[in-house]
Amino acid sequence: MTASRPPSGAEELRGAGLRATAARVALLDTVRQGGHLGVEALASEVRRRIGHVSLQAVYDALNALTAAGLVRRIEPAGSPARYEGRVGDNHHHVVCRVCGAVADVDCAVGDAPCLTASESHGFTIDEAEVVYWGLCPACSPARST
Repeated sequence: MTASRPPSGAEELRGAGLRATAARVALLDTVRQGGHLGVEALASEVRRRIGHVSLQAVYDALNALTAAGLVRRIEPAGSPARYEGRVGDNHHHVVCRVCGAVADVDCAVGDAPCLTASESHGFTIDEAEVVYWGLCPACSPARST
């Protein structure tokens, strides 16, 4: 019996109804490997992998990937948009106030308890966005002992 393998980036794109271009495959792979990168960093890595691709093509592909649910766009206050490959769960983020580093944070208790609002105002809630702010280890002042 053969073990099933995870779908390739091209297969995932096609499964989401998108054309599997070299730029989109490289971009999807880069987002999933890079963790919370901005458009410029993503474009630079895609160019390193496949050669020339315009910044507009990267923006267009990111919009398509986000709309298809293959990547997630986050926008911490005061920062440009960043993209991540962790989708399908309701995790949150911690952001460094000094350097802008971003890391994932799982919900504090149980299965996405933050989706149970104290008042829904009639909305059907399907996502909550929580951003924790602080200083990353590299930017935290050294503690005296």
